[in-house]
Amino acid sequence: MPDRLTITLENWEKISADHRKDYKNLLEKANKNRVLKELPDLHEKAFREIACLKCARCCKQYSPRFKTPDIKRISKRLQMKEGAFIEKYLRIDDEGDYVVRSVPCAFLGVDNHCSIYDERPSDCHRFPYTDEDVILKRPKLTLKNSAFCPIVVSVLEGLMEKAK
Repeated sequence: MPDRLTITLENWEKISADHRKDYKNLLEKANKNRVLKELPDLHEKAFREIACLKCARCCKQYSPRFKTPDIKRISKRLQMKEGAFIEKYLRIDDEGDYVVRSVPCAFLGVDNHCSIYDERPSDCHRFPYTDEDVILKRPKLTLKNSAFCPIVVSVLEGLMEKAK
């Protein structure tokens, strides 16, 4: 079995699939204080080892929520009226949130860079929530994210290693 702390763009999907039940158990039984103490280091380590711009699956397969402040900020940057921005780029999902009309995200370039990076939605800025208590407070979201983000897998693997 590969070293749990060595997650790469080549191996993370298999590791994630193989450890799905382990992640679920970890998130259900984790000591919140211990996890929150470990997150900053594991988060930083994961971002040092995994290059988001080589992956960009979050932008290719998923949409953040666009909240009102995001819409105001981005439409201003694009010099568009908010209504025109919404009409061109967004739709309302099953939960009543604004999300991108289609994936990959219209703002993702062929080089995996975001054309609105400095004004990106707060969900994008915070994703993948591996340095926040969201990782424990929303275990279903964390499990969902582990199916498409190697950073989440790296952090969960690190937490499992520390829990041994």
